[in-house]
Amino acid sequence: MQTSIRAFEVGGTIDEHQQLHLDSPLPVTGPSRVRVIVLVPDDDEPNEREWLHGAMTNPAFDFLNDPEEDIYSLADGKPFRDQA
Repeated sequence: MQTSIRAFEVGGTIDEHQQLHLDSPLPVTGPSRVRVIVLVPDDDEPNEREWLHGAMTNPAFDFLNDPEEDIYSLADGKPFRDQA
């Protein structure tokens, strides 16, 4: 018999005793058994700030500083307003 599974994403911290502490409560009424998958970033993976810095300083994008590439203005297009 296959069981329906719902997934929730929430951040958390693992303390010095290897205990997981969630940043916010889960939308689940307990007590209840759960399955937990913990995703831990690799130490050698760049964080978001490092990715952005790399993109901003990469010479491959230097052509974007050319005034001829600046073809749009604030008057172009229509504003997008999310209705959700």
